[in-house]
Amino acid sequence: MALEAYAEDTPPPRQQRQRLTVVPVATVTLAHRIDDVAASWSALEAAQIESPGQNLAFTRAWVSAFGIAEADQFYLVAAFDGEPVALLPLWRRRVRGVRLLSWFPGPHVGCNAPLVDAERVATLGSVERAALWSAMLERLEGADLIYLKSVPQLFVAGVDIFAELGRTIEAETLYRAQFSSWDDANTTQRSKSRRKHDRQQGERLEALGQVAFEEVRGGPAAVAILDVMFRQRAARFVAMGVPDPFAEPGVRDFYDATLSPGSGIDVRLHVLRLNGEIVAVRYNIAHGERLFCLISSMSDDATIQTGSPGKQCLLRVMQTVFDAGYRVFDMGAGFTDEKRHWCNLKLPVRQHYVPLTTLGTVAARGHLGWQVLRQKLKANKAVMS
Repeated sequence: MALEAYAEDTPPPRQQRQRLTVVPVATVTLAHRIDDVAASWSALEAAQIESPGQNLAFTRAWVSAFGIAEADQFYLVAAFDGEPVALLPLWRRRVRGVRLLSWFPGPHVGCNAPLVDAERVATLGSVERAALWSAMLERLEGADLIYLKSVPQLFVAGVDIFAELGRTIEAETLYRAQFSSWDDANTTQRSKSRRKHDRQQGERLEALGQVAFEEVRGGPAAVAILDVMFRQRAARFVAMGVPDPFAEPGVRDFYDATLSPGSGIDVRLHVLRLNGEIVAVRYNIAHGERLFCLISSMSDDATIQTGSPGKQCLLRVMQTVFDAGYRVFDMGAGFTDEKRHWCNLKLPVRQHYVPLTTLGTVAARGHLGWQVLRQKLKANKAVMS
């Protein structure tokens, strides 16, 4: 029933443009060690990534922190004439009796996607793209279902390059700020009333003492900042009455590892202090001209919150990063007030399902049905209230 409801309520996907192309046969390899695909990964990552989860060093640190067995690491690489065109990194876990293949970082990144040579994939017709994914996925054994969470709907040369990858349903929205400079962001996103409001909040915070803002990249000071950040986040989760995703074993080890010398991960911690004490933190990962925010936190002290330290920290981030050479600041999926204020790009993300067994088909049908119901509930104002 859930799948029938989805088919009725959701308009059919836009027909992909066909091209009369001569496509070489894809050579597909499956590896269980990340180092075996490092060269292909680096080549595909060099252009641009949509998520920290597409970063080789990020995934290597994740595998190490969680002690993931080689047998549960799956790295699929497709190549045309020896040149890598797509890479799919997957972690096998057992969830409620289902052998599931999914992204390594899961919800710890705002979105994730296969690494691809986007321009090359866009030159293929929809049939050829479907054949490419099929050639890759048919190599998989020992799992029931591939579940790819929060894959951005990416159009390259007018082509939705991930449309043929399994069955999909639109989930949430990814929010990004894209500007050429702070002046561009300030002019585009901040109205006169918004600037006045920000100024008033800043004055209330400054009335409490000396305010300072800094960027920290690593070292012992960065680890101490993480301690405060996770304490602030834990308190927030308690107040919200929801489980703390950062309390899972291995998570803190991973974030500590990202700050280690030689990790290969470019972490930028933006820190706001009041009288020397940390009142707000944003944990970001830089890659080229893009900055990805994975975690934000602020003090739960009611007195300090009158000065909106979280928003004041973000204001200073925006005043800094675009003039520092970044052009995209990714703030993750899910709507918040601060994203409404600052983000001028909204990118749909979808869940992709590829069943590999009968059990996987049943599990995909149930999960997809729940996604449909969840969207209907969220759209019902009476229910949400």
